[in-house]
Amino acid sequence: METDALARNWWAIALRGVAAIIFGALTLVVPGVTLAVLILLFGAYALIEGVLNVIAAVRGRGERQSWWPLLLRGLVSIAAGVVTFVLPGLTELALLYVIAVWAVVAGIFEMVAAIRLRRRIAGEAWLVLNGVLSVGFGVLTMLMPGAGALSLAWLIGAYAIAFGALLFGAALRLRHWRTA
Repeated sequence: METDALARNWWAIALRGVAAIIFGALTLVVPGVTLAVLILLFGAYALIEGVLNVIAAVRGRGERQSWWPLLLRGLVSIAAGVVTFVLPGLTELALLYVIAVWAVVAGIFEMVAAIRLRRRIAGEAWLVLNGVLSVGFGVLTMLMPGAGALSLAWLIGAYAIAFGALLFGAALRLRHWRTA
């Protein structure tokens, strides 16, 4: 059952949330960070999140039918991370659009997962809210590309903390569901 696999792997979702919170906090604490360091922070986060999603998808592959959205989301995150490391000379605008597109795609997959789980678990609203937050962040980022590096750092930091907190909340809900 898909829900059992998610509940059993609640820790992977919690780790994704913690990684996002750490990334966001580092971005807010050091807002004057250079664009090169920001690129490395984002690349590392996207790679970690992607690898954790791929692991969760592969582990749940035989137990559920809809493992592919999680796998695809993981691959998109890994690709975003690889692009940031392979092309570190990307301009601020290009990085902005890479992050924005990644957030929109990730948000869509979060909402798809929530819709698929709505009849099986309570609390799927966390995933929907996470998806809406991601899509909203991506769209706003695309609409305001002229923001400076400092503004971008604050926006990314705030988004990452909110995203991580929502993921961590969903993980705790899944953990509770597993033990109930």
